[in-house]
Amino acid sequence: MKANLKLTAVYEEAEEGGYIAFFEELPGVNTQGETFEEAIKNLLEALDLVMDTQRMLSEKNIGEKNVIRESFVFAS
Repeated sequence: MKANLKLTAVYEEAEEGGYIAFFEELPGVNTQGETFEEAIKNLLEALDLVMDTQRMLSEKNIGEKNVIRESFVFAS
């Protein structure tokens, strides 16, 4: 089975200059940047931070429970 993950990045010009950026499908993954390129870079960093935090919280909640964990890597 082939898995595909497609996210929609939204970049909005900020009134004070620069860009606001977020993923439509992932609440909490948002950032800003002085330039479009910086906004892209910061958005990917925000995604990494949110994913790492969610993983850490999940591992804490799972604790010693007997579960099956499986990693997925999505690439295009």
